[in-house]
Amino acid sequence: MARSRRDRADAVVESVDAGVAELTPDRERARAWTLLIDGAPQSHVDLDDPAHLSFAYQRRLGHVIDLVAPAQRPLHVVHLGGGAFTLARYTAATRPRSTQQIAEVDAALVRFVRTHLPLDPTARIRVRSADARAALAKVPDGWADLVIADVFGGTRTPAHLTSAEFLTDVRRALKPDGWYAANIADGPPLTHLRGQIATAAGAFGQLALAADPAVLRGRRFGNAVLVAADRELPVAELTRRVASDPHPGRVEHGRALADFSGGAAVVTDAGAKASPLPPAGTFTS
Repeated sequence: MARSRRDRADAVVESVDAGVAELTPDRERARAWTLLIDGAPQSHVDLDDPAHLSFAYQRRLGHVIDLVAPAQRPLHVVHLGGGAFTLARYTAATRPRSTQQIAEVDAALVRFVRTHLPLDPTARIRVRSADARAALAKVPDGWADLVIADVFGGTRTPAHLTSAEFLTDVRRALKPDGWYAANIADGPPLTHLRGQIATAAGAFGQLALAADPAVLRGRRFGNAVLVAADRELPVAELTRRVASDPHPGRVEHGRALADFSGGAAVVTDAGAKASPLPPAGTFTS
């Protein structure tokens, strides 16, 4: 049986399926918490202000949620990977009456988050304790305006969520004008990221990539947000928003993004690999 305790000045710690989950309080926000798994930061949630996104990659995904459809229009969203349900909370706060599905394989983590960071009971959010790809297969054809993949087993994205076959099912679940967005973690020489760009380019007509310039230059390990659709993306507005973030990023698209991928091969189920491990010390100050 999992045991929880409060220590480290009111941190909450509990064993979950993936390791040790910890919620640490945000000293600057009264009811805000950071979720860590085995010491790696996963999500930040402000229960008083769910529209506040602290992590840079989550802010970039928030921009995607803002731009996928006109403001305030309710969305159908599939979240592959739950964490602390940060982006589902954001969507519910900024687009009331949205209908959302979350797939999180770690059932113990789901219980932990529900207990300590409860969801708004009026929000239309369904949480399934299931593998992301298995849950995606149950989404009706053409149901989703947006599919967000933010799945990490520990600090790595599982191999079966990186392939062309996986993206084929993402496209099936999306509406014709729907978007796909993925949080991709990689570092030099960016082999995994380049492969994910090539794989998405084989499935969708339009792509954009938002990341810290140092990550794109291969200078450090970090997160990149890949956006894909079969309709024109609002690249200029996404670029403006990403550049104006507290931690400014850069957006690549079109020919520059194709050149960045460097002729990488499309990833298939047969050859798929999990994303790389972060270097030692990545999450220590």
